[in-house]
Amino acid sequence: MQATRIEGYIYLAAFALCIPAANWLIGHWGTVCAPGAPCLIPVAPGIMAPSGVLMIGLALVLRDLVQRRLGPRWAVAAILAGAALSAALAPPALVLASGVAFLLSELADFAVYTPLQRRRLVLAVVASGLVGLLIDSVLFLQLAFGSLEFLSGQVIGKTWIVLISIPVIWWLRNWDQRRGVQPA
Repeated sequence: MQATRIEGYIYLAAFALCIPAANWLIGHWGTVCAPGAPCLIPVAPGIMAPSGVLMIGLALVLRDLVQRRLGPRWAVAAILAGAALSAALAPPALVLASGVAFLLSELADFAVYTPLQRRRLVLAVVASGLVGLLIDSVLFLQLAFGSLEFLSGQVIGKTWIVLISIPVIWWLRNWDQRRGVQPA
């Protein structure tokens, strides 16, 4: 049981690192970085997205794993701390957008994941991730830029990360079953 708690703390640390990484990426890394605009990356042919989408998509999955290992209280505490960290580390123009979008998308992820995760882990991660990424994308873009111009790119970029996580989540579920580990 101690090993699963340690795994939970590792997921928690990775979750926390996603937040500053997303804020740094959006201002410093991409194939296109125009002054006064977010750095962009291609997420599909002809579709660009702010580069932070990669880390936010990963954060949605990691939050689910924090809850699986450490329990719902830890997950909610991680969401609240993550929202504060997101607002604290965001560029000044993005503080409100970053904090609000993070908080509400992660709470929506929590609300969808929690009832599904014991019986259908892969479905829980995918469904909660999709709900969370939609809410995060709409809120962040509207609050940060007053525009949904990059909405399709945001949704596609975060969806890629959620989909890439499916084999890992499936493996984790099977590994837990072999070890007799139950979710927290």
